Amino acid sequence: MSDHKKNSACQMGCWAMAAVAGLLTFVMLLTVGGYTFMPAAFVGAIAFILLGLLFGWLFCTPLPSAVDRSATGSTSAAATSGSTAPSAGATASVAAGASAAVASTSSASDADKAAADKAAAADKAAADAASGEDYDGDGVREGANEGTKPATLTAAREGGADDLKRIKGIGPKLEKLCNTMGFFHFDQIAAWTPEEMAWVNANLEGFKGRATRDKWIEQAKLLASGAETEFSKRVDKGSVY
Repeated sequence: MSDHKKNSACQMGCWAMAAVAGLLTFVMLLTVGGYTFMPAAFVGAIAFILLGLLFGWLFCTPLPSAVDRSATGSTSAAATSGSTAPSAGATASVAAGASAAVASTSSASDADKAAADKAAAADKAAADAASGEDYDGDGVREGANEGTKPATLTAAREGGADDLKRIKGIGPKLEKLCNTMGFFHFDQIAAWTPEEMAWVNANLEGFKGRATRDKWIEQAKLLASGAETEFSKRVDKGSVY
């Protein structure tokens, strides 16, 4: 076998060992280290590349032959010294690569945490929109100052609140939101002016503009007078909710 073929076979063997080591690194980080897939794969790839280069240099680089047989002792000493020095340099390279991999993994973990925090904040905002928990106690959300605020109640009148779900466009969540804002009865909604409707639309967080689109005022006037709508009849029969 020629020197070239021997060197190629040696290099292939070194990279195979490096691939196994990189795969083991990836599996250990994923299962034991608690890393997510991408950071673990990144560190495994770094380990594969660095170890492949290191193994190739250690096992496949031919040692220089002695030119002067009379100086065999000094040549061997020089070869030994040369072999030791690069090993230290290679070790330093591996350490530097590992540090970079750890730093990159840390950055990836920070990015994952930031994304998770952002998603959690979005979920909380959606939940607050349905429950009204972000209201300041006066039924007003910060920045929603459009129009004029209608008259509100702190609780339903004697006899209990009207079933606002009989108004088409107000489901269970919106009914709870309306109650949080201080609206419990059909006659309250029926009395809204255009300016007050604008305020309500602006403060229906998650449902902005719904009051106008579904014509709450028109429906509330009928229901407040004791009349029925096709939708309220369906609600009363239990065929809607």
